[in-house]
Amino acid sequence: MPRLALFLRLPFVACLLPAAASLRAADPAPALTPFTHEQLIASLTRDLVSHFNLEGDLQLELLRDWAPPARVAAAWTIDIAEYPSVPSSSMLLRCRVLADAAPVADTTLVVRAALWRDAWVTRQPLVVGAVFDPTMLEARRTDLFRDRDVLPAAVGDRSYIFARAVSAGRLLTWHDIARRPLVKKGELVEVSAADGLLLVTMKALAMENGAQGDVVTVRNPESLKNFAAVVVDENRVQVRF
Repeated sequence: MPRLALFLRLPFVACLLPAAASLRAADPAPALTPFTHEQLIASLTRDLVSHFNLEGDLQLELLRDWAPPARVAAAWTIDIAEYPSVPSSSMLLRCRVLADAAPVADTTLVVRAALWRDAWVTRQPLVVGAVFDPTMLEARRTDLFRDRDVLPAAVGDRSYIFARAVSAGRLLTWHDIARRPLVKKGELVEVSAADGLLLVTMKALAMENGAQGDVVTVRNPESLKNFAAVVVDENRVQVRF
């Protein structure tokens, strides 16, 4: 008889186990917190980087005192309702604060911004026409909102030349470089034209300089007629139909 009683109790205990396990696995209620200054800055930074597709380390600082909402919530977000036309060192942002997806405040924020990124600085004087060579340069951390024309260190290879002389120790700008011309005015170039399996080549006179991908005017030396062609390589252009 004791064995039978034990057998009858086991199913009753087993039926309680799933309920007990589900109680232990239940997620705790999310904590309610205030909206902090750090959360505000982090959210604004993410939104501005995404909206303007910024590259570099964006740092923001509020220029006016900001009073957070006088409540707590499980999830805080801030939406920028109105962006400036271009990012700059000082920006006015019209925002809406949401607590658990419900709007709780509309506010206007004025921020000071810096966009830090490595830019090129010359190690030595550079002459006009010199091929771009990173070994003659060094990278320096620079605020691109303050120095807007500087050349980021991610830009530059041997397809560029220096368009003007540059002294040593100076930040390079976009005005200091140009695409290296693969076709030069007054020189003969090879012209190719393809139509299906048919390929025709000829010589023509370049009427202007052109870097890779540029459309330049060339002249047929026999007919003296000008036509447009795309620069594809050194002294080579292509007519596209």
